[in-house]
Amino acid sequence: MEWIKGMFLTQNVAQSILLLSITIALGIWLGRIKIKGISLGITWILFVGIVLSHFGLIANKDIISFAKDFGLILFVYAIGLQVGPGFFESLKKGGLSLNLLATLIVVLGCVTAWIISIVTGESLKNMVGVLCGAVTNTPSLGAAGQTLKDSGLEDTLPLGYAVAYPLGVIGIIFTPMIVRAILRINVKKEEQAYKQGEQANTEKISIQITKENIDNHSVGEIVKQYQQSLVITRIRKCDGIIEHVHNDTKVHLNDVLRVVALKEEKENIIDFLGKEIETNENEWDVDNGRLVSKRIVVTNKELQGKKVGDLHIDNLYDVTLTTVNRAGVDLLCDRNIQLQMGDRVVVVGSEDKIKKVADMLGNSLKKLDIPNLVPIFLGIFLGIVVGLIPFKFPGIPQPVKLGLAGGPLIIAILIARYGPYYKVVTFTTTGANMMIREIGISLFLAAVGLSCGKEFVSTVVNGGYWWVLYGFIITVIPLLLVGMIARIFFHLPYFSICGLIAGSTTDPPALAFANASTETSLPATAYATVYPLSMFLRILSAQILIIMSL
Repeated sequence: MEWIKGMFLTQNVAQSILLLSITIALGIWLGRIKIKGISLGITWILFVGIVLSHFGLIANKDIISFAKDFGLILFVYAIGLQVGPGFFESLKKGGLSLNLLATLIVVLGCVTAWIISIVTGESLKNMVGVLCGAVTNTPSLGAAGQTLKDSGLEDTLPLGYAVAYPLGVIGIIFTPMIVRAILRINVKKEEQAYKQGEQANTEKISIQITKENIDNHSVGEIVKQYQQSLVITRIRKCDGIIEHVHNDTKVHLNDVLRVVALKEEKENIIDFLGKEIETNENEWDVDNGRLVSKRIVVTNKELQGKKVGDLHIDNLYDVTLTTVNRAGVDLLCDRNIQLQMGDRVVVVGSEDKIKKVADMLGNSLKKLDIPNLVPIFLGIFLGIVVGLIPFKFPGIPQPVKLGLAGGPLIIAILIARYGPYYKVVTFTTTGANMMIREIGISLFLAAVGLSCGKEFVSTVVNGGYWWVLYGFIITVIPLLLVGMIARIFFHLPYFSICGLIAGSTTDPPALAFANASTETSLPATAYATVYPLSMFLRILSAQILIIMSL
């Protein structure tokens, strides 16, 4: 029996891996339990780790530290690869609003912690630890602790962090549900609408030509004259004949054009061409079977980074490329968009022409099953380097760093977006990306639970129970207020609010919970949009509060 005790109690590599494995396995199993349709999902791993470490199952400190950091790096890097291709496009459409809301969340959290310190008499230094735990931000805890050490003071912040962290996770996860209940948001209806394209970035419209300046102009001239993203797929002549268009197709008064446009450009396009009319989608799709619309997957590596306009697909094959779906985001397929491995391109034309385009683009799903590991590990290397670069700001004695989470995330987004310029294939299948993410978040949660459970109960019993309440207030009030503002005034989709809340608190468990609640990419996109700025602000604000407490 001694060997069994040694297997669980001797702190070595085997014992640490054993504890991590059993923590993750039990946590995932418990995550399947639902109460009234609600489950904490993968977050159970954290609580299992706390229980095991509380009862004396302590893993090697260095190994647990490695598992926590490496797990977080894997998770955020996979998220960056997934949303990176559409990150800057989403930044143009709603990123400014999202980042303003995330900044408001960070500021309100700091203000709430400062007010609690004044009202209760609790030291601001302790409240910084509680704040870091309440928003589940480990890098800010490290930055604030380093500021304390450099000032010659003892770093006691981890106690407040450990006490506030569990309820912080719960608060971040459940606050969107409170927003949903208060505002009576129909999540199923909203998700269904998104799937049907009602929340897509693009929209199909039929416009009758009534503008004299458009009469007798070619499609190419019209697109050039508009000077914005505009895709014209088909034309219905005055005699009722529907044709596929190309750059030389002439347009006359009372012709009807089938246009694919960005939603925010819809009214401008209608004003430019004429008036919108109601048509049936089947009218445009059939036309005696000559015109069809199909989605083709880009798997030809030679096309990586090539612009659609440079390939002259429309003229060579007499088809129209309308939209590109990339990482769940619909992008208008104009001539300047660069193709990437895994892009799903919607092509309109005849069956035989579309088959030729499919041969050119690849359309071989087997090629996507081959993993590209070099960009992943090279990106992680660069991300860690960037995360360790110090940035100095006036009035702050210690340099600010993006850390092991912020650096890899930013690099993953940049590689996924700009890799095609340098022929770097960054595509990973959904299954491969999900595997990396799940392994990463599981290691991170298990390591956090196993490292803080030993001190959790004793800290609470010795007066730290007030920190639990303070942390919960710091978590919920800013998120609830901004969540309401985001929905009422900014009209954000519910799952975008979930991603906003998870990203502004830099909380991977909340994102994992939100992702498990929907098949859309809205949480991940919002998360990646606000995460870099939020991480920077969390680190900077924690250091500022410590300076204020000295």
